[in-house]
Amino acid sequence: MKKTIAMILAIGMLAAMALACKGGDTPKADPTAAPVAESAEPAPAGKTDAELAAECAALIDAIYVQERNENTDAQCAAAKAAWDALTDAQKELVEGEEADPDYFGRDTGDASKDDPRNADGIGENELLVVSFGTSFNDSRAEDVGGIETALAAAYPDWSVRRAFTAQIIINHVQARDGEFIDNMDQALERAVANGVKNLVVQPTHLMQGAEYDELCEAVAKYQDKFESVKVALPLLGKVGADGAETNADKEAVAKAVTAAAVADAGYETIEDAEANGVAFVFMGHGTSHNAKVTYTQMQTMMQTLGYKNVFIGTVEGEPEETACEAVIEAVHAAGYDKVVLRPLMVVAGDHANNDMADPDDPESWYSQFKDAGLFFEITCQIAGLGRIADVQALYVAHTGAVINAE
Repeated sequence: MKKTIAMILAIGMLAAMALACKGGDTPKADPTAAPVAESAEPAPAGKTDAELAAECAALIDAIYVQERNENTDAQCAAAKAAWDALTDAQKELVEGEEADPDYFGRDTGDASKDDPRNADGIGENELLVVSFGTSFNDSRAEDVGGIETALAAAYPDWSVRRAFTAQIIINHVQARDGEFIDNMDQALERAVANGVKNLVVQPTHLMQGAEYDELCEAVAKYQDKFESVKVALPLLGKVGADGAETNADKEAVAKAVTAAAVADAGYETIEDAEANGVAFVFMGHGTSHNAKVTYTQMQTMMQTLGYKNVFIGTVEGEPEETACEAVIEAVHAAGYDKVVLRPLMVVAGDHANNDMADPDDPESWYSQFKDAGLFFEITCQIAGLGRIADVQALYVAHTGAVINAE
């Protein structure tokens, strides 16, 4: 009997609880509590992650230009401020015509190690070192900076200053790192304002191509601003008539880059590497300018030196025999099953890191050599010509030739 009564009571309690919960979990308002004000209209929704990323991308695209204007400094600052305001997740969404997360996000080294060489107080003698430029901080400091430092040490009576010809790169470095590098006009105007009398321009360009021509045109506009203006030869000297013509400059560079590559690959001599089935592929930029014959001349120089396992290629595939697929075929036909890729460029920047060595890019030279399935081993050496002592010495010699010319 007691068990029956207990069961009836339990059922009654459960029923009461169910009635109390009917209509939802929200308890009834306490009639003794103070009245609650009605809530205001919800605040307008903020911008989505995609919208914020798109705004940042547009600001990056705006400074990815080759012409400087009166708004460039403000645009660089705005692009970086927009990037800094994004969350990590939003930064991954940045995508524009040229913009991507790597524009500000990629680690290319410590910019503080680089000297933009844009100080005033130049004096009467200025040595203006003109480079295409690179946004890769370590390469800029070691390759471009290495040449500039060697020239400063060789000619202490001349003030070494820097100019880049690529405004796109100048803007990138300025926006990301707060480092201000002069373009050609800025550097020449600085020289005029500082009362320079004797100006020597040393291009770090590889050859007398389109960029060298543009440099000479820019300098010519300031010819009457100085007592003397002289432009030195680029690294590989004069172009020459055809692919069979070489010179002492090309020989010096061929020996220097090959020796550096062989040493970095762990061999004593080029012959030791060849005996182990290793081919060295030096990748230049390539050009449609008539100076493209320079690459053919460099291949001729390698053969003249007896470097049978050295091949010259170009990103642009101009001349045609320097295209990646042609080089792959040549290396395979010569019987080598190991490949070392290295840039034939003054600076190991974007082309070296991306076009040559990026394993995630199916169009990179590393990927194309790997996908060919013809080689046992493929390695990359990320090192520009500018950091090689013998190359620096060649620039010093070219500068000295015009300084000492009557």
